[in-house]
This record gives sequence, structure tokens and C-alpha cells, in this order.
Amino acid sequence: MPSSAFSSFRIRRPSGLKLLNAAFGGWTVLVFLFLYLPIAVLVVYSFNTSRLNIVWEGFTLDWYAKVWDDTRLMRALKNSLIVASVTTTTSVILGTVGAWLLHRYRYRFSRAIQTLIAVPMIMPEIVMGISLLIFFTTLSLELGFFTVIVAHTTFCFPFVLVAVQARLHGLDPSLEEAALDLGATPVRAFLLVIVPCLKPAILSGGLMAFTLSMDELIVTFFTSSAQSATLPLLVFGMAKVGLNPMLNALSALFILGTVAFVLFSEHLRRMSRR
Repeated sequence: MPSSAFSSFRIRRPSGLKLLNAAFGGWTVLVFLFLYLPIAVLVVYSFNTSRLNIVWEGFTLDWYAKVWDDTRLMRALKNSLIVASVTTTTSVILGTVGAWLLHRYRYRFSRAIQTLIAVPMIMPEIVMGISLLIFFTTLSLELGFFTVIVAHTTFCFPFVLVAVQARLHGLDPSLEEAALDLGATPVRAFLLVIVPCLKPAILSGGLMAFTLSMDELIVTFFTSSAQSATLPLLVFGMAKVGLNPMLNALSALFILGTVAFVLFSEHLRRMSRR
């Protein structure tokens, strides 16, 4: 290749890279606008005085006050927090212990067990909801908080188990051996040595379980009663009736809570690295 052609090729290459970078940058901006612009509009219109949420008529905080004054919303929120808290606690215990047992001991059907545990993570929610409803009906269990918690734990604890398993694969096995050599029982070695090392994975898995439980709609629809209805069920029912400005205010509060949740988890992650 002549030197002049080679030099012209080298001159044209940076402009092509700049064009490609600009295209990727523009695409990224469009993706972020697509994701976050509707959320921004929702938050802005949560302060709108209009009931129609179509035309801006003025600024108000009345919808936020009405959210707190609505007994149905507060009762549903209380139900969601109860279900999510119990589900998270149960999922963390089952997921942590299950991951440790599958990692520490070798079973004949350990791979089949891990596959069965992972099935609820990929199973369609409507299939899981119907199957759980049939299961509870066969056992003559009355639908309520217990059935909702069992249903949520079924698909939440595998996320904890997977997170803890990933952490266990990078754990030094000599830590447990040293604890056992120093006289600790297997249970004490697990609680005092292994669990502290697994704390970041346990926290991330617990946060995931709590979020999934708070957000779940379809499985809850099939396994709950009127007394145990959670907030997503109530919001879904209200949204089907028509536009309600309280839903904008409620969504804005949840967005604020989600941001606080993310910042808190990031703080925990940084603390765990120290």
C-alpha cells in the first residue's frame, strides 16, 4: 500500500470513530429518555391540581395528603410490608442454609436439586400462581397471609441461594478448616466464620427478595384473600377503573423509596468492602 494511501486511511479513521461514538451516545440518550421521561412526567403530574392528569392546572400537595388518609391504601401497604418482611427473612434463611449445604456436601442428585430450585426463577408467573392455587386448594388451605408468604418465598429464596452460592465459590475453604481445627463445631464455624464472609451476598439477596415480594402482582392475585390483599393488587384495581391522581403521588413516593433503597444498598456495599 502506498504511503499516501496509508496516511489518508489513518487520517479518516478518527473521524469514523467519532461518528460511531456520537451514534452510540445518541442511542444511549434515547434509551434513557425512553426509560425515565415517563417517570419524570408522572412525578411532575403528581403535583397537578387537575383530576384528569392531562392538562396542568396548578401546583398542589393534596394528592400526597390523600394517599396517607386513604385507609385502603394504608392497609394494603401494611399487608405488603408484612408479607415482604416475612418472605425476606424466610428466603434469607432458606437460601443461605441451602446454598451452604449444596456447596459443603455432595448429594447424589445435587444437580437435579439445583435445577429444581432455579425453576421458579424462570417459570411464568401465571403458571406459578395457578399451580400454587391448585396446591393450596388440594390441601384445603384457606387463602390468606400464610399462602401469600409461602407463594412469595417459593420464587424469592432461589435468588438468595444463587447470590450466596456465587459468594461461596470465591470463599477460601481453609477458613472453615481453621475454625474446626481450633475446636469449633460445624454449626459454630458456619455461624461465626462463614456467615460474616457471606454478608454482602446475603444482604443483596435479601434486598432482591424484598423488592420482588413488594412488587409481585400475578402470584399474589391467585393466592391472596380480600383481607391479605397487597398494595400492587389494590393499585391494579384502581388503575383499571380510571385515572386517579393519587396513583401518581403513590408512584412518586415509591420512586423516592426506591432511590433511597438503592443508596442504602450502595452504602452497605461500600461498608462491606472496608
